[in-house]
Amino acid sequence: MSLNAVWALLLREAKIFLREKERIVSILISPLLFLFVMGKGMAAGRSPVAGFTYQQFIFPGIMAMVILFTSITYGLYIIWDKRLDFLKEVLAAPVSRATLFVGKALGGMLGALIETLLLLVIGAFFILPQSPLQVLLCLLAAFPVSYLITNMGLTIGAKMKSMEGFGLVMSFLTWPLFFFSGALFDLGGASPYIKAVSLIDPVTYAVDLMRIIMLGAGHFTVWADLGAIALFCLATTGLGVSAFGKLQQEK
Repeated sequence: MSLNAVWALLLREAKIFLREKERIVSILISPLLFLFVMGKGMAAGRSPVAGFTYQQFIFPGIMAMVILFTSITYGLYIIWDKRLDFLKEVLAAPVSRATLFVGKALGGMLGALIETLLLLVIGAFFILPQSPLQVLLCLLAAFPVSYLITNMGLTIGAKMKSMEGFGLVMSFLTWPLFFFSGALFDLGGASPYIKAVSLIDPVTYAVDLMRIIMLGAGHFTVWADLGAIALFCLATTGLGVSAFGKLQQEK
């Protein structure tokens, strides 16, 4: 593992992300619609957590939604790199595929963390005020979650040959991951089949961990959430490194 190569890749991805200011804004549109349209529209509904409104109840789930959509979309840039010949240069460099994978994953995490911080600031003013400690804990929780979701996006991107194909797979994957996670409802009162599927959904544990931090209530324990997220991180890292090991320069 070359730390210099990882840093160079991270710096490149950070510059690309920060230059695309319209992307930073556009990613927040769907989450804000969920919060201020659905959250407010269902304001009369009963929140599963006493002392909080329904809008506040779904806020941690929408935080996970931002991480999910920002991180998994990052796999699209692998296909761009193939078309721009950047990937050819990286593959010819004397660095391992694991180094390439980690550098790209950290770049995707950076974008997700920036979007998470922006939504936290908006939420603190208009939805659910948070203490500095809660904000810090949310950002710390976002680290491993964004890492595992970015790994999924990169693994898919490494196997795709076209942006259209990636878009179809991403749409097929992201919405089920979001809806089965319990972001918009309480898993305790869900149907048995929803509970069963939610157990193999990594976003479920991200939502639950965010709820524990922000609302003080969750379906699982903190250690169960952290343990599940750690297992998904290990599994997605293995899959990602394997996919990058077979990565070829194709246009």
